[in-house]
Amino acid sequence: MSPGIIALIVVGVVVLLLIMWAVGVYNNLVTLRNRFKNAFSQIDVQLKRRFDLIPNLVETAKGYLAHERGTLEAVIQARNTAVSAQARAASDPGDAGAIRGLMAADAALTGGLGKLFALAEAYPQLKADANMRQLSEELTSTENKVAFARQAFNDAVMVYNTARELFPAVIIANFANFAAAQAFEIENAAERQAPQVKFS
Repeated sequence: MSPGIIALIVVGVVVLLLIMWAVGVYNNLVTLRNRFKNAFSQIDVQLKRRFDLIPNLVETAKGYLAHERGTLEAVIQARNTAVSAQARAASDPGDAGAIRGLMAADAALTGGLGKLFALAEAYPQLKADANMRQLSEELTSTENKVAFARQAFNDAVMVYNTARELFPAVIIANFANFAAAQAFEIENAAERQAPQVKFS
């Protein structure tokens, strides 16, 4: 074989290996992106359950807290805002702005629920209501499931972001528009705690 043909074969093999490497990196990034989107869908399921429980909780409390209408309406408004933010985030979990919007709405809802539960502590009849206790227990259980789903989502986001930032994969990630994903974090330390439900 002539040296020109050998050189051409070597160049062809190198180009083929580079193409195979780029395809492998691209496919890995797609897999990791799909994992964090799937992890977000688990948060989505739990948030929907949480949002469905809140109107029932407010309706139960309404009979006992008639003169606390402002607090009840604030909880419903915060819930509706969170539902809208959840829908935006669910449509594209890779949109960092939508995730930040959901985090802010979730923090506002958590604060509103905290006020509702603090008010409810002052009403023994409400604390004794069987429906209120059941809804509160379901909400507490759902809050725990949301926390676990957030952890799984954040783990998947970390793996994805790490993979897209490593060299030389960052070249493929930037070329193919693999944007960084936003972890689901609560910035205010007071909001990191789930609402304390004590109706026993």
